[in-house]
Amino acid sequence: MPMALIELNNLKKTYRVYQKKEGLRASIKGLFKRTYKEVQAVRGIDLSVEQGEFVAFLGPNGAGKTTTLKLLSGVIHPTSGTASVMGHIPWQRENDYRRRFALVMGQKNQLWWDLPAQESFRLHQQIYGIEPNAFQQTLDELTDLLGLRELLSQPVRELSLGERMKMELTAALLHSPEVLFLDEPTIGLDVVAQHNIQQFLKYYQEKRKITILLTSHYMKDVAALCKRVVIIANGQIQYDGSLSGIIDETTNRKLVTLQFADPIDDALLASLKRFGDIVQHEEPRVKLGVTRDDVPAMLTAILDSYDIDDLIVEEPPLEEVIADVFVRVTESSDEQSPETEPQ
Repeated sequence: MPMALIELNNLKKTYRVYQKKEGLRASIKGLFKRTYKEVQAVRGIDLSVEQGEFVAFLGPNGAGKTTTLKLLSGVIHPTSGTASVMGHIPWQRENDYRRRFALVMGQKNQLWWDLPAQESFRLHQQIYGIEPNAFQQTLDELTDLLGLRELLSQPVRELSLGERMKMELTAALLHSPEVLFLDEPTIGLDVVAQHNIQQFLKYYQEKRKITILLTSHYMKDVAALCKRVVIIANGQIQYDGSLSGIIDETTNRKLVTLQFADPIDDALLASLKRFGDIVQHEEPRVKLGVTRDDVPAMLTAILDSYDIDDLIVEEPPLEEVIADVFVRVTESSDEQSPETEPQ
């Protein structure tokens, strides 16, 4: 049985946040007696990731995704619990560990803003002690794959958002990490830039067999890259399984699109309601939401009763499924944080 490369056991992180009250009187009082609230960002996570997996780590805003990645990269310390990545305890920040992983955050920059990216790359070479020939070979490979060669001498501040993200990925991969943590790598990018990043990550991961943990709000990232999905809400894991499995578990319907040969009148629309919910009507098409088990019988009845030019049976959009999961788990497990405590 493969050994887990990343292992989390009952990992918790609680922040103690000062509650500042409004008004001059309250502000003066706060100088002598402060009130705090405990915010439980991570509430006891158990997770195992094997070598070579590409795992999507999903959840609504404030769910604990980024906090977990910061714990795994050693940026912050946990309140309790344990974690092991490649046999290292992340927050001990051993040099050997830091040379074996990389963290890319879509909203943070690691490159010098006013300098060409190639200057930052040279700095990374020195920091990680990369042998010159290996450095140049890796840099050539990454810049060719990402189409960056003509941009290396251009100041980072003059690059587009998509070009900067490609440079960030290049910087993160120069030392050939075995584990890559990606936090919203395509945030704010246009459709073309998102697709290019997806294609690069898919190719690179398959070629190098590195382990990647990805957080993203773009479900196209998840569908294109990840077979395994972990959903976290309120600091706890609510689902861990395949992408297809979450669709099967969370929705009991399929979408059936019917294209009619003749115009669709009110009487036809009314008659279709017996087969399912009318999700969309755009002449000459009608989209129905149909219970999974009823689809075969429904299709037979439809084809026998109506003149159909074309039909499509598909799963609900992944964005819709995940959004429903977020709402459900947030409502079911929504617990109030501990009340404030004076000091």
